[in-house]
Amino acid sequence: MAIRGGWAQALAAALALTAAGPALAATAADLFYERALMSAADASCHLFQPDVSAALAASLAQARGAALRSGADPASLDALAARASAAAAGAGCGSPSITAAAARVRDAFAGYAHLDQMEFPGELDSWTALRPADDGVAHWRVVQNDRFGWNELKFGVAGRGEARALMAVAEFADGARPYGARLVMRDASLTTGPFLDPGQADVNGRIPIADRLPPRAATRVFNAEAMSPAGSDLAGRDRAGAWAFRFPEAAIDALQALDPREAVAVEFLLPGDEGVRTAYIEVGDFAAARAFAEIAQR
Repeated sequence: MAIRGGWAQALAAALALTAAGPALAATAADLFYERALMSAADASCHLFQPDVSAALAASLAQARGAALRSGADPASLDALAARASAAAAGAGCGSPSITAAAARVRDAFAGYAHLDQMEFPGELDSWTALRPADDGVAHWRVVQNDRFGWNELKFGVAGRGEARALMAVAEFADGARPYGARLVMRDASLTTGPFLDPGQADVNGRIPIADRLPPRAATRVFNAEAMSPAGSDLAGRDRAGAWAFRFPEAAIDALQALDPREAVAVEFLLPGDEGVRTAYIEVGDFAAARAFAEIAQR
């Protein structure tokens, strides 16, 4: 079942807050505080079954992204999370308010385990999170689609069974055959936060995706550790000329740790004078989409 049920639509509407200016900041911050409070209470009191806890974690990650996009400061959200933890500890596991709130969370989130697909919209793009049946075939679990020039890209987490890998599957309109690829992102060990220059914003206040990466000296690079012709399972039946690249496992956690307003670059390396072709991916709610994709289905 995709996200089409009544409760699921209401949940998606509540969580899918996008950048609409400071007016949304209080609403998004309130939602983040609510999710942080219940997550802290769950960690202390073991209130929920694993699938509900995982759904709550996904919604907390998305609420944080929504708050950041609406203008909240990361430090203020950290302070809110600390306040939520203190409030949960002060209330105690037997508190009537915690018990009542936990019941509402179970009602709202238990159905998460029955969904097989959900969209996580960002400011510029969106992630699709999927929980396909385990049929022995590789499937996308979290994927963002992109066009760069005349070329097409699918990027995200794919796998079969318990295996997961960060993949880029690209088809080049002119039949180009890259000999490698690399994933470029901000190096969190060298920086204190994202490089988001409002002076680069367009008339709508949106910073172009190519300007959401820091200078090269402040980035880290993950080289693809494997390359092969892409199968129809990940590329699609009409993409016979696509190429698949697998990145190291550490890149998944590094991507998840970035600010949702940032971007990463996938650089495809071409022989001779052809140089490099670059596709940009919005970080967005990758963390929330990944959490949703890993919730066990019932």
